[in-house]
Amino acid sequence: MSDEEVKKDAENIEQKEDTSEVLEFEFNEDGEEDLKKTLKKFRADLKQCQKENYELNATSMEYLLGWQKERAEFANYKKGEDDRRAMFSESMRERILTRFLTVLDSFNMAFANKEAWEKVDENWRRGVEYIYGQMSTVFEEYGVKEIGVVGEMFDPNIHQSIELVQADKKELNHTVSHVIQKGYKLGDRVIRAARVNVFEYNEKAGE
Repeated sequence: MSDEEVKKDAENIEQKEDTSEVLEFEFNEDGEEDLKKTLKKFRADLKQCQKENYELNATSMEYLLGWQKERAEFANYKKGEDDRRAMFSESMRERILTRFLTVLDSFNMAFANKEAWEKVDENWRRGVEYIYGQMSTVFEEYGVKEIGVVGEMFDPNIHQSIELVQADKKELNHTVSHVIQKGYKLGDRVIRAARVNVFEYNEKAGE
């Protein structure tokens, strides 16, 4: 290689080095500015995304709370309707059963005079007793129970006092002496109190 060629190669290398320095300078100056702008834009975009995400979460939470509230209100409404329907059904059943209590009263009045009842034709009497048994079974199936028994303590919650009967024994005081009309309970609720006479102890009568 001649001296002239060597000199040209050396000049080319110097030019490349100068170009690299310029590029490096341009990257260090303009590239750094671009990077700062890019980072600033990223931060702004991130902040905007965070804001939108917060608003979206807040809206979603609002919708969720609203849906839960509506669901709870519907559940309460449905429960209220079920309760009202059950109360109405119970009320209607009570009214129907109460109407039939007068029929049972008629049977009980007929059976009360045993001497007269036994004089009735036997076949007819058995037929009536069979019908009475069927009615009693229906009442039992619906949870209706008789209340009012001779000898039990008087309870104003289930008894209606008709007459006070003087008693000469202290242990009879405030006990049922006679059941005039049977009472009935539907479950735990009294649908008709028993009409009864009640003993009242009189110390003078016991002397």
